[in-house]
Parts: sequence; structure tokens; C-alpha cells
Amino acid sequence: MDQERASDSDEHLAAALKASEDCAAASEDDSEDKGTDWWGEIKGIFLLVLAVLAFHSFVAKPFYIPSESMMPGLIQGDRLVVSKYPYGWSYVSPSFHVLPFIEGRLFGSYPERGDIVITVPQGARADYIKRVVGLPGDTIEIRGGAVILNGTPLRREQREPAMIPIDANVPCDDVPGLITTGSDGVRYCRMPVYREYTPEGRYYDTIDLGPSPADFYGPITIPEGHLFLLGDNRDQSADSRSPLAGGGLGGPVPVESIGGRAEFITFSLDGTSEWYNPISWFSAMRSGRAGTGLHPDREGDE
Repeated sequence: MDQERASDSDEHLAAALKASEDCAAASEDDSEDKGTDWWGEIKGIFLLVLAVLAFHSFVAKPFYIPSESMMPGLIQGDRLVVSKYPYGWSYVSPSFHVLPFIEGRLFGSYPERGDIVITVPQGARADYIKRVVGLPGDTIEIRGGAVILNGTPLRREQREPAMIPIDANVPCDDVPGLITTGSDGVRYCRMPVYREYTPEGRYYDTIDLGPSPADFYGPITIPEGHLFLLGDNRDQSADSRSPLAGGGLGGPVPVESIGGRAEFITFSLDGTSEWYNPISWFSAMRSGRAGTGLHPDREGDE
């Protein structure tokens, strides 16, 4: 009897050890099954990057204003949204401008006079931002800073000066005589403003700093499939009046070079932020600029 009990005990112990071994083996298998699926992770990241690039290329992308050429409406340090689809898509639509010139646009259409657009000059990789002033077939001439469209000067009205606070991004040092101190003790760049009206009744503000070589241009007739672009800061803008060698657009630009339309300002920085100091990201924010729309107003819509 004792031998039978010992035998039963040995069998129970062996069974327990076997069960323990099976459990450990199963645990190891589960551990292996639950390990990181690196291929799946890589595929997920790739698809995410692809989705971001597709959105950036074909729907909308952020844009940074790097200069004073579009003052007073846009100032250096503004961040805005550019939509990519209003005029269709072309060889400059992809995020990275590496494609050679390809004629035509997919679902293409022309901008309206007064639209703010981004364009890529011939042989360049960087986007410029300018305003559409002339369409295909228009005759453009500039005399004394006034735009003459198809033989008729665009209506132009002098407005109150734009008082733009001086900061690291707007030092106002190109024309020192424009610096003034307001009643609030803040130093401003006092920019002379002229409101310009298109034949369709759209209007926008421009800056005229006085006589300059850029005040005289043309006349020229804009070829089919091309647009004439100007910066709003007419005396400090390299645009369709300026040669490519001088950093300008070299005349009317092909419509294929238009990458999108400026929509609204998201936020603006005064130039004092430092990447390693998160607090400065907030202290450098300019107030009152976020959400500003960039489509020209139209007479009668006020």
C-alpha cells in the first residue's frame, strides 16, 4: 500500500512538473507573440508620413513670411495657411520642388486679381508669396508707382499710415525716417499706405515709400498662360518687375508655377523665440494677428 501511495505521489509530482514546464513554454510562446512587431511599426510610420506629405502637397501647407515684401498685410514672422487646390495642381504642388517644368495643371483654373499666391521662380526651389495683379492678355504698365491696367490706372486712395510695432522681425532699419514713437510709448514703423482697387472692386492695401526705380515698368502684354505678380510693399519687393538674376520673378510667371492661395494667418512671432527655450515660444507671440483672413475685401461687402 505504501509503495502504491509513493508511486501515486511520484506520478502526481511528475504531472505537476510537466504542467509547470508546459505553462512556462506557453508563457514563452505568448511572450514571443506579444513582442514588438517592428515591421508593422515601420509600415505605420511610413503610412503616417505619406499621409502628411499628401496633405501638405495637395490640400494645404503652412507658410512662413521671411521678408517685408508683403507689408502692410503680411509682416515678417507671420505664419499662415496656403491651400493647394483652388487652382488645381501642377509640378510645383508636391512638398519638395524637385520636378522639372511640366506644362499644364490638373483641374486647373486661374486666380482672381487680388489673390495672394505662392509661386516658384524658374530654376529655384523656394516659394515666393505675391499678389496677382494681371491676368493673361492684360496690358500692364507702372508709372510713378501707379499700376495701369489695360490703359486705365487702378483706383488708388491714400489711407492712414500703418503703425507696425518695431521688433526683432520688423526692425524698420531700411528707412529710418519711418520710425516713430506712439503716445503709448511703443516704437512703431510708420508705413505710408495706399489702397488699390481692382476692376472687379476687390481692394487691398499697399505701401509706397516714395520714388524708386521700381515705380516705372512696361508696358507689356501678359502672355497666355501667365500671371503678373507684385508685392504689396511696392518699393521693397522682388517680383514680376525684377529679373531672375536679381532675385525677382523675371516678368510674368507661368500659371504652372503657382503653388496655392494664401488663406489666413495662424500665428505670428516677433523674432525673439529660441528653439531651446519653450517659454520664449509663447512670449514671442504677437497678439491680434491669429485668424486674420487674407482674401481681399470687395466693395459693397463691408
